[in-house]
Amino acid sequence: MIKICVVEDERSLSDMIRMNLEMEGYTVEIFNDGQAAFDKAQEIGQFNLVLLDVMLPKVSGLDICDEIRKTSKVPILFLSAKGTTSDKIAGLKKGGNDYLSKPFDLEELLLRVQILLQTASPLNATTETALVIGNKTVDYTNFEVEDKNTGETLRLSKREIDLLQFFAENEGRVVSRDEILDKIWGKEQFPTTRTIDNYILSFRKLFEEDPKNPHYFHSIRSVGYKFTND
Repeated sequence: MIKICVVEDERSLSDMIRMNLEMEGYTVEIFNDGQAAFDKAQEIGQFNLVLLDVMLPKVSGLDICDEIRKTSKVPILFLSAKGTTSDKIAGLKKGGNDYLSKPFDLEELLLRVQILLQTASPLNATTETALVIGNKTVDYTNFEVEDKNTGETLRLSKREIDLLQFFAENEGRVVSRDEILDKIWGKEQFPTTRTIDNYILSFRKLFEEDPKNPHYFHSIRSVGYKFTND
């Protein structure tokens, strides 16, 4: 589960960013106040990525970046209405990894987020970048699955990739629905166990030769699921 911290005082913008990041499968926490973020800098440093506004009430984003950098190398993407070359240089010198000027295109923001996460800690720091299931190869980095027989590729969501990785890391072990919800969705979100069932149905249609008699994704009655791979 990848966690992203958004420090942005404009609530309409922070809510929009949160919604779109969560749609991509990320877990998001928001700080709308510079002082609150500064006080929690050490905790923020434990996230996978920080989106940090420069112009904040009470404490600036540059000062927050300074404080985070005392204990963490977490990737930091500055967001700012100040978009001159000197502003960008100042942010990068403070320890930022990237700088995006407002107003920005949402698709560009999501792409920069994906690139920073891949560069810093691809898929929760795992060394594996792909998963082979039967005649299909899942590319964790590019969020794609390729059919080796036909050469066709299919785009997967961030949530699907995280779930497949989770099953691969727990191959052969029965995992409960509650454990899956906790690891992939997090305690602060409230999907139902039916949500997982729907993902499993999709995986069976994609990977199994006979979805009604699965070889890889097994249902364990009243418990959860078990993934087995050749």
